[in-house]
Amino acid sequence: MGGCCGRRRRRLGALLLLLLLLGGLLLRRFNWSSLVPLQLWGRTLGLQAEDSEFRLEGMPFRIFGGSMHYFRVPKEYWRDRMVKMKTCGLNTLTTYVPWNLHEAASGKFDFSGNLDLEAFLTLAAEVGLWVILRPGPYICSEWELGGLPSWLLQDPDMQLRTTYKGFTEAVDAYFDHLMARVVPLQYKKGGPIIAVQVENEYGSYAKDPQYLTYIKTALLDRGIVELLMTSDNKDGLSSGYVEGALATVNFQKVDSSFLVYLDTVQQNKPKMVMEYWTGWFDSWGGPHNVFDADDMVNSVAEVLKTGASINLYMFHGGTNFGFMNGALDFDEYKPDVTSYDYDAVLTEAGDYTSKFFRLRQLFTKIIGQPLPLPPMITDKASYGAVLLPQYVSLWEVLLSIVEPIKSEFPVNMENLPVNDGNGQAYGYTLYETVISGGGQLHSRDNIRDRAQVFVNTVFVGFLDYNTVELSIPEGQGFRQLRLLVENCGRVNYGLMLNEQRKGLIGDVFLNKTPLRNFKIYSLEMKPGFMESLRGLTAWSTIPDYAVGPAFFRGNLQVQYLPQDTFLKLEGWEKGVVFVNGENLGRYWKIGPQETLYLPATWLQPGNNEEDGLNTLKLPCCSCQCRIGCVQELLISPATNMSSDLEESDFLKLMTVLLNLQDLDILGKRSQDGNQQVLPASHQSPST
Repeated sequence: MGGCCGRRRRRLGALLLLLLLLGGLLLRRFNWSSLVPLQLWGRTLGLQAEDSEFRLEGMPFRIFGGSMHYFRVPKEYWRDRMVKMKTCGLNTLTTYVPWNLHEAASGKFDFSGNLDLEAFLTLAAEVGLWVILRPGPYICSEWELGGLPSWLLQDPDMQLRTTYKGFTEAVDAYFDHLMARVVPLQYKKGGPIIAVQVENEYGSYAKDPQYLTYIKTALLDRGIVELLMTSDNKDGLSSGYVEGALATVNFQKVDSSFLVYLDTVQQNKPKMVMEYWTGWFDSWGGPHNVFDADDMVNSVAEVLKTGASINLYMFHGGTNFGFMNGALDFDEYKPDVTSYDYDAVLTEAGDYTSKFFRLRQLFTKIIGQPLPLPPMITDKASYGAVLLPQYVSLWEVLLSIVEPIKSEFPVNMENLPVNDGNGQAYGYTLYETVISGGGQLHSRDNIRDRAQVFVNTVFVGFLDYNTVELSIPEGQGFRQLRLLVENCGRVNYGLMLNEQRKGLIGDVFLNKTPLRNFKIYSLEMKPGFMESLRGLTAWSTIPDYAVGPAFFRGNLQVQYLPQDTFLKLEGWEKGVVFVNGENLGRYWKIGPQETLYLPATWLQPGNNEEDGLNTLKLPCCSCQCRIGCVQELLISPATNMSSDLEESDFLKLMTVLLNLQDLDILGKRSQDGNQQVLPASHQSPST
């Protein structure tokens, strides 16, 4: 009996030892606490994809990634967003690199301030995040022209995203400069970059079978030594794959066939979802898109159960500041809104959502150890209504600070002789000519994208993709016909990239006769222009009938330390807003976006100047609303924090919210009567 008990004890001990060993192996499989950039030394192997699982320095590794773009987030907030990513349970950050910001003018590179890519990548390493770099040159990302610079379109024969000589020469010059900065930050050189993506979603474009090989070679020749990847949706996988790179897939709704299909492209390789879409972007005039938090997290869990790696696109979306929003054009042109909130894991202002806490719970279970507590959210401030008492019409501005270009024929934005030969990239262009009578004005679909039409200074109507004809009233003598054309955002996805020249791209006809002899004014709203505008003596008190287009100006008083806030433009028609010289982006009454995010880092204690171009087509006194009649902007806090009471961390953070005032968490009813659940940063106060 004693011997039997002894054998049982020995068998039990052996079983416990085996369980402990297995437990240790499981913990090592999912516990990557030692696999962080600042703790891993003696690097030689890098991220490997030689069999069905990733290995990092020879150890099993899974990528739990999140997308965040440095160019959409104020530099001062980079660390905060990265720490939130880390405390959600992620180990890898992915980012695009926008060529059109880093080389806005051909041969002139900018990697300073908010474009300091090296500082961003170094900070990721400090926080403990690996990096998958997606350098393009094309990035899509609902970003203007998919990140490609508009000066490429000066060439009438340009073929973007192909081996066309004019394109590859420009890419080579850009990559020479870009890769010199990122090569030292690769894993094998002690940096955080563990993988680099070859172009982006090329399978959905696929105009040149040699192109991906060219991009891959361009990366390798300039010193990229880490794992290469491609990224496509299921339909583009076979056309978007290149030998020597790991194919990954993009989707939102889980279909097991997507991951299985990867095996038909490449066998016995790790599976990865490079873009798991946590939400979706919005277009002007459409609904606000929402992806249910439970559905999203359940889908993520389903992907992870297969053993695949995943990247959450987006973890934090941020903002398309300035004129940098993209557009789609599949039978109908649809420009994207300024906000890139995306209904993502963090809001546009970086606040938590219920998605964050549910994902944190999920990753905690998988990793098998407690995660650090998330940072407290940043306070938001209400600055109330701000009067904009000063006004100057665009016509007065033209006389003072804009030199016209004279041309017999209309010239598109990109080919205007401005910006040291780089043409005009963004903003507005005014085309002015002389007519001697009225009649039918016909655009022949040559307006990109939206034109306000004036006779002298009297507004006549709009021309755009849907409205191509307009009646011009008869009048005596010679009159000025003016077309103020707005580039509403170049297409960022699809087969129309080569057709993205803006302004007047061809003849416009009056009574079947093409208009000739133009004065063309480039209104790109660059810092120099805004500075000149600020010093004009023509500013005056707003008249009773203030008809746009015009600039309005006022001051915001900040008594203490500035805090994040949102600008509400109820009653204003369409335009852009500048605060202290920073372009917050576009507003448009058609929605769904109703506010503009104003980060605290762009404010200062004391006076903050606000101005912008407002394209009101009606006298202000006819507007029956708070803003427009009295020229006010409502500046108030907002949050997109969801009440997930099952998460204990959320309860700790709720104490911060209790200190906020004027907090509105409401829904907005869409035109078709369906309730659209909007992020609070884009919601209306009750009326």
